[in-house]
Amino acid sequence: LLFMDVDIVWYRNPIDYFMNKSLPQFDIYFQDDGSRQERYAPYSANSGFYFVRANPRTQHLFRHLLYSGDLLNAWNSHQQVLIALLAEYNSLMGLKVKVFAKETELFPGGWLYHRQKNEMKRIMKGESNLYIFHMSWTENKRNKLNFFQQIGQWYVQETCIGKHYNDIVGGDSTVSLSTHCCLAEP
Repeated sequence: LLFMDVDIVWYRNPIDYFMNKSLPQFDIYFQDDGSRQERYAPYSANSGFYFVRANPRTQHLFRHLLYSGDLLNAWNSHQQVLIALLAEYNSLMGLKVKVFAKETELFPGGWLYHRQKNEMKRIMKGESNLYIFHMSWTENKRNKLNFFQQIGQWYVQETCIGKHYNDIVGGDSTVSLSTHCCLAEP
């Protein structure tokens, strides 16, 4: 299972990376959040991009997450709850968790955008080996859109921004949004 936020651009198919049998096999892979706040310890996993292998450990983990609505409400953060459960399941069930380093070239995020300008220049020049780029660590939707446009990675038609589905497709539920809204080139 690959879960990802909508503020991610694919450069290569990340499934190819996760299905590579020559790599160490983890139950769940996360992008690093970049934040080292105590509430995200010990993993600092970003819940906006992760890959999960289906097995009894991960099935139990996500069942527990679904039953943790009280914590989600109390903590106001699914990421914080998920990280707490990762630590618990690592200890109790041997869940194997991999969090890519925030400096990774393969799965970079907003931390890199805001802190490593030279690396961002390499990405913009096509000199990077990344699979995806996640505009995490960014304050709001407007800033994410602006930053994606600045690096030439915004792939949505202007006519679709801020509109509802029915307004875009004219009420025809058989029409795909990708037909009307997605650009092949930024």
